[in-house]
Amino acid sequence: RKLRAAVIGGGPAGSSAAESLASGGVETFLFERSPSSAKPCGGAIPLCMLDEFDLPHSLVDRHVTEMRVISPSNITVDFGKTLRPHEFIAMLRREVLDSFLRSRAESRGAELITGLVTDLELPRSSSSPYVVHYTSGGSKRSLAVDVVVGADGANSRVAKSIGAGEYSYAIAFQERIRLPDEKMKYYENLAEMYLGDDVSPDFYAWVFPKCDHVAVGTGTVRSKREIKAYQRGIRERARPKIEGGQVIKVEAHPIPEHPRPVRVRGRVALVGDAAGYVTKCSGEGIYFAAKSGRMCGEGIVKASEGGARMVGEEDLRREYLRQWDDRYVSTYRVLDLLEKVFYGSNWGREAMVELCGGEYVQRVSLESYMYKRLVEGDRWEGVKMAASTVATLVRCKIMSGEMGRLKAIA
Repeated sequence: RKLRAAVIGGGPAGSSAAESLASGGVETFLFERSPSSAKPCGGAIPLCMLDEFDLPHSLVDRHVTEMRVISPSNITVDFGKTLRPHEFIAMLRREVLDSFLRSRAESRGAELITGLVTDLELPRSSSSPYVVHYTSGGSKRSLAVDVVVGADGANSRVAKSIGAGEYSYAIAFQERIRLPDEKMKYYENLAEMYLGDDVSPDFYAWVFPKCDHVAVGTGTVRSKREIKAYQRGIRERARPKIEGGQVIKVEAHPIPEHPRPVRVRGRVALVGDAAGYVTKCSGEGIYFAAKSGRMCGEGIVKASEGGARMVGEEDLRREYLRQWDDRYVSTYRVLDLLEKVFYGSNWGREAMVELCGGEYVQRVSLESYMYKRLVEGDRWEGVKMAASTVATLVRCKIMSGEMGRLKAIA
């Protein structure tokens, strides 16, 4: 018989893995506990994802061409001056994207099982099956498979079952707010990013436009218990623009801060949030979830020769994990450094906003984000940017100290 795979979790990571597996000849079962639910998410995806994953433009709620970054002192920088006429950041709702990707995986041959996976029984030998225990329709059921892809989010049961280790995480809190028509017009193609210790001590807050509402939220790693206070902070900062709106949904979810210590063990591989593939600094996860799922699925297909032979841990490491790390580990390290430099204090945030006003910074940042590739920068411009960064950080720190001293005197 063909190799049999279970994919646990029907988000972008799981659906992309299931589509690749089924298309490649592997017998595939895709588990999703609640297909009709909506995962809390900002919903921004890079432009390249539309083509790379063959996503119809009808899924996109808003074509964001204006981005504003707002400092703790409310200095505003328009971050989008270098966008070309055809370029934009796509804003969508996760319930719409996830449903489309699951349906496409089904059309490629994956069997969708609506059920909650309660336990993963590990094999007793290298050739024994994994047994997925789950509940569906009020009944307890089991399914024996050869390989498992864990795509079940930050609180992954699959990760726990293989002892994948823990990771630090942020908590994100978001309200979907339906605005009056005249105020929604303001956010038609505009997204806002707010910085300041009133909205987050170590992340940022956002106002992102959707089809008929805006998503207003924030996140933090260090002060999870204070998340509602920071949400009040972003509502106050954006108050003139969102006042009179109606809250239609309140959401919260964990965001991994770094990859898990173990992402492959035995014939089990973790992808997406379960593996910890959310970038620092930006909190981006949708593209990397889908990409990791696809790479994992394609790796299993290749190692199993189209589902014709059994795979082992070394196959998964060679065809998936090493490929992933070679391509993306440097990206995560750079963004981790940027977050430590700019998000730890208000003077660092002021410096970040000031630097964002530069055309070179915008071009390099946007092209790297939208096309997921290293941009060939101008060496002289790079040297000037480095010098400017240091000078800006020093100046903003001095100014912050002086302001603190004046406040103390007053």
